[in-house]
Amino acid sequence: MQSRVALVTGGTGGIGTSIVQRLAKLGHKVATNYRDEAKGRAWQAQMKDQGYDVAIAHGDVASPEHAEALVREVERQIGPVDILVNNAGITRDTTFHRMTPQQWTDVIDTNLNSCFNVTRPVIEGMRERKWGRIVQISSINGQKGQYGQANYAAAKAGMHGFTISLAQENAKFGITVNTVSPGYIATDMVMAVPEEVRNKIIAQIPTGRLGSPEEIAYAVGFFIPDEAGWITGANLSANGGQYMGW
Repeated sequence: MQSRVALVTGGTGGIGTSIVQRLAKLGHKVATNYRDEAKGRAWQAQMKDQGYDVAIAHGDVASPEHAEALVREVERQIGPVDILVNNAGITRDTTFHRMTPQQWTDVIDTNLNSCFNVTRPVIEGMRERKWGRIVQISSINGQKGQYGQANYAAAKAGMHGFTISLAQENAKFGITVNTVSPGYIATDMVMAVPEEVRNKIIAQIPTGRLGSPEEIAYAVGFFIPDEAGWITGANLSANGGQYMGW
């Protein structure tokens, strides 16, 4: 496989780190963003200790201006972006009748609007070069909904609507656009949930366990090679069988 330049947003998180490592193992030059410089530099040093040379750049993907500056800095450091993984995400969970406008806006801006903010500065270059890979990291809860997550479910469902529209517009330019929808993954956030609550979640998963960040990274990697060039507009559910919608 030819070495490409990949940008993974939210790459310092649990799933994001595994995606970064997976793409690096596939031979690509990888970059991610940070908001807190001290934490970002510490993560970068940790990656280097593990044998991964990852470029990092400052940028809050909820901001169009920050996102464009992020893309330009990545281009300056390692070259034009060929592979984009829109992975950045947050939660602000509460039932809708208690939800504040800020809780709604924060999640929509970071999880959904970021897809526009980061993709817009890279899409023209991909079209000119006649090659590109864009992957959204959505969620099982964008497919089935979730109590207390109207904001999150709306954003994650919107990500796949973005995927299928962008896929149609750019297929003739050698650009594929796909979605991966993880179920419950054994990240620090999920493992911090009380054990009895976590066990109830696991009881609903046919495979009888949480997924691993590495399994989501593998799903992302599936869409990247030239051999995957005929797969576009797809949603790959990676949830242990918990939700089996079409």
